[in-house]
Amino acid sequence: MAVQRTPPYLVVLVAGSAITAIALGARSTLGIFLDPVSDGLGLGTGTFALMVAVQNLVWGLGQPVAGGLADRFGTRRVLVAGAVLYAGGLVVLAEASGPAGIHLGGGLLMGLGMSAASFSVVLAAIGRLVPESRRSFALGVATAFGSIGQFVLVPSARALVDATSWEAALLVLAGITAGIVVLCAPLRAPTTRLGADGAEEDAEPLRDALRRASRSRGYLLLNAGFFVCGFHVTFIGVHLPKHLEDLGQTASVAAAALALIGLFNVGGSLAAGALGQRFSQARLLSVVYGARGLVILGFILLPASPALSVAFGCLMGVLWLSTIPLTSGVVMAQFGTRHAGSLFGIVFLSHQVGSFVGSWGAGLVRDAMGSYDAWWWAAVALGVFGALVNLFVDERPVPPAPVRAGRRRLIAPVGAAVVSLLLGVAALAPDVRGGATAPAPLVCWLHPVDTG
Repeated sequence: MAVQRTPPYLVVLVAGSAITAIALGARSTLGIFLDPVSDGLGLGTGTFALMVAVQNLVWGLGQPVAGGLADRFGTRRVLVAGAVLYAGGLVVLAEASGPAGIHLGGGLLMGLGMSAASFSVVLAAIGRLVPESRRSFALGVATAFGSIGQFVLVPSARALVDATSWEAALLVLAGITAGIVVLCAPLRAPTTRLGADGAEEDAEPLRDALRRASRSRGYLLLNAGFFVCGFHVTFIGVHLPKHLEDLGQTASVAAAALALIGLFNVGGSLAAGALGQRFSQARLLSVVYGARGLVILGFILLPASPALSVAFGCLMGVLWLSTIPLTSGVVMAQFGTRHAGSLFGIVFLSHQVGSFVGSWGAGLVRDAMGSYDAWWWAAVALGVFGALVNLFVDERPVPPAPVRAGRRRLIAPVGAAVVSLLLGVAALAPDVRGGATAPAPLVCWLHPVDTG
């Protein structure tokens, strides 16, 4: 059987990195548009936060589907469709005149575009196309370029908004995003693929891979931990500018903090990818989540100042997306690369449920209480939770699931994502009433782990 020629390693890495830079960089600018869009359309913070929450939920729900389509029909076709939807969503958002327009453009269309033109699809393609010995580092490089896009596009978007208007800035971002159509050309999949043990993979049906995943404790815990990542990055990325404004700091300080998050995450992602080649990726994830909790704790306890905000951006940047190469690497180590798009897409769904809760919940809490204080404490508690659950993740190849007679089980990863959503809803209620929230996520999430 003829084997399709694989594009050169460097070409694949450059193309995938450029796509993540554009896709994630454009999305990272949303915090810059919170005030201009809300003030320009006469909307509250909660409306914009709901748009971002809907975007993240649609992104998460579409990610397993997009990953599966890319696994089956090819990466390029899915990326082209995603780029068109992404750019179209930015155009609709720029032309919006009320809540319906921003939810359609910034919520639904951008969410669908991100699901087809971001992590699950790009990283799965890179994982298939590069040698296993370089995989973790290559995933780290691609993730790092997402932060370079953030470092470049966040201050650029701020400058465009100041010089022209928020509508014009969004249209420029739409044009940049459309460039993914050209960049995705080298990301074609080879005919032969490698399994978790490094040997050529058998053509395992997706149903069997999902059955293995649904019975893997390590995979389910990875889903639970990735909820925390989504909560942190979306809450901070969208609401940090407004939080700093509440503290009396200028918009330029907020833009600098977000840009520094992107810049310092370059080093963090590269380091995570390199360390993932030598050490346990699951244990590294525990370190990252625990460090996030400590950094956020320091940010809310120390006296507020522009210098502290800048330092927070630098420290959080090191930890920002370093979870991505490690998490995707664990999935590929457990299940191989054949269905990496689908299986990482399911894990990413849990991430996006966390993003939904983090963004929308923060808007509700601020509108109800006048500050984000309760949500910062929830972020600290979830950092501790993420560190704990990843201590129990087994990243060794998952054996085939035994065939048992009887009633079919629901796919547990989806169940984990639903539990994540219920956790978020439960966390919102006491916050709005002014009660304590930090212990709730720990009790809800760790109980299933303790009972096996």
